[in-house]
Amino acid sequence: MSRYRLQPSRAQEAALLEHCRHARFVWNLAVEQHSHWRPGTKSAPGFAEQCRQLTEARAEFEWLRAGSIIVQQQALKDFAQAMANFFGTTHRKPTWRKREQSEGFRVVGVKSGDVRRVSRNVGEAKIPKVGWVRFRWSRTVAEAKSYRVTRDRAGRWHVAFAAIPEPIPMPGTGEVVGVDRGVTVSAALSTGELLTAPTLRETERKRLLRLQRKLAKAKRGSNRRSKVKSAIAHLKARETDRRKDWIEKTSTDLARRFDVIAVEDLKIGTMTRSAKGTLAEPGRNVRQKAGLNRGILANGWGQLVTRLEQKAPGRVQRISPRFTSQICNACGHRAAESRESQSRFVCVACGHRANADVNAAKNIRDTVPGHGMAARGGQPLGEPVNRELQRDLLLVG
Repeated sequence: MSRYRLQPSRAQEAALLEHCRHARFVWNLAVEQHSHWRPGTKSAPGFAEQCRQLTEARAEFEWLRAGSIIVQQQALKDFAQAMANFFGTTHRKPTWRKREQSEGFRVVGVKSGDVRRVSRNVGEAKIPKVGWVRFRWSRTVAEAKSYRVTRDRAGRWHVAFAAIPEPIPMPGTGEVVGVDRGVTVSAALSTGELLTAPTLRETERKRLLRLQRKLAKAKRGSNRRSKVKSAIAHLKARETDRRKDWIEKTSTDLARRFDVIAVEDLKIGTMTRSAKGTLAEPGRNVRQKAGLNRGILANGWGQLVTRLEQKAPGRVQRISPRFTSQICNACGHRAAESRESQSRFVCVACGHRANADVNAAKNIRDTVPGHGMAARGGQPLGEPVNRELQRDLLLVG
């Protein structure tokens, strides 16, 4: 998806919001129909039946008939695809769409003349029953047969064209890099580089704290509360944009520099699950766990690997994370005591000192099949082995 910032006029923004309401209404109706379905009962209506019901509803309700049939039918088609993904165990079950949180709609059947360039930095996209809407032409727009219009919590509009980008070619250097993801250091490379995802600046964090305190005191439904919520959303959107920009640049740089990229196979959804527990069995250290979850999500662990796999298909290796932070990369001795702190690693066997994250990244790199100790006939990761001695033996041999 190539996303661009839309610049609609006030009248166009009102029409776009109406499309979002119709798409959300149709989607939620489909969710409601499937929520009442139980195994062994009559099957829930499929896409064809829901389209027939939509036609009847448009004939009965003028406000729905005033909207675009393309937008409304596409919402049903997206829901059918979401249910197919759910039954295929690749995605979660589709849920309700909420106002100001899931605003957007998709348009298919885009022709070559529906997107045009007006000037150097301005383009236009043709949206049904809205007309030509301007967007910022920040880079070349690839030919696409569909696009999605979305509105984030900060009130910004975007258009994303569904086009599969060309993968980044392999550099052919034969180099392998290990990537260790963390909370303090977002990504540590086996080359010794420490990369950190940008967040809000100190002044912005203080302002966010003041706004959150104002929000807690503001009366629900008041204009003051809506203004404070909008200001908070703008700060959060700024942080999200910086993180996404960092992920794009980092993933592109890694795909261009290395033939194989090794990352830990982390179950992020399980790691960030809430620890509050139940009334019968309440959780422990809930606030600490919530802070850790926010730190994990703020560093974009999952997004980084997803973009790497899209830009370098077939060149990303997922490695088991077992003991990668406890093993000395110099001698192979495993001991939890070797990691003295978050950043310090001192081997209790050989005295090797290194940055703990970089040491883990090197262990991840050496676990890639055909590389490291496995390629040199050494023992698998996790078993004590004197790697310096084996290197000397190989040189002598």
